Parts: sequence; structure tokens; C-alpha cells
Amino acid sequence: MTRTENKTRATGQSVAAFLAAVEPDRRRSDAKRLDAIFRRVTGFGPVMWGPSIIGYGRYHYRYATGREGDYLATGFSPRKAGLTIYIMPGYTDFSPILKDLGKHRIGKSCLYINKLADIDEEILRRLIRAGLDDLASHWPVEP
Repeated sequence: MTRTENKTRATGQSVAAFLAAVEPDRRRSDAKRLDAIFRRVTGFGPVMWGPSIIGYGRYHYRYATGREGDYLATGFSPRKAGLTIYIMPGYTDFSPILKDLGKHRIGKSCLYINKLADIDEEILRRLIRAGLDDLASHWPVEP
């Protein structure tokens, strides 16, 4: 079995220090609110993954090709252009939930929003939970 190191790995970086340094103020406020939402929905504490992703939970994957590794179960990154929310592993069509979310864009395993005020936070909580449940149906999720 091949174990290839992912570029994005858990670090020992302080989540609190990272959140305190997010700019501008509105993005920092949204990031702190997202941290509270993710903690509550997942029941997991936050861990920095790479220099700018806050992850909640982790999973170990192993593909038929032999590639395996560890990755965050769910999380977010307060990026300059907006908030990126990671709903792993991206296998499921979450359209029924997303239709009620509010203003957003999607990628394979990412949800992009400009600010929390653009979306319904209750729908976001449902999406995070659905994403975790879907991930757990493929790979065991750990704190």
C-alpha cells in the first residue's frame, strides 16, 4: 500500500491565534461564528490543517489504487475572497439542502460564500451534519 503525504496536513498551529489574525474585521467575526457552528454541529475541537484551514474531525482514506492518507472531516477557511467551507468527501449531491442555503457557489467538496449574512445558518448546520454523515458512510471519522 502506498501512503503519499498530502500537502495539507494537521499542524500544531493555534486556531485561536489564527482566528485573531483574520482580516478584515467582518471576515474575522464570520470565522469565529463558523468556528462556533462547526464545534456545535460536529462535537469536535478545531485543528489547523496547513496554514489556513480549520478542520473538525479527521478520517483515514485508502483507495483501491493503494493511495492512502489522512484528511480533515469537515471545516472551513476564511480566505481573502470569501469563506470556503469543506464538505467531504464530495460524493453526494446536496442540492436539496443547498437550494435553501442562500447565496453561494460550489466546487467538488467546497462551498464558497462571501459572508455569513448571505446564507441561512440553520441550513448550513444541516449541510455540515449531512456531509459528516455521508463521509462516515465511506470512512470512519475520528475527533
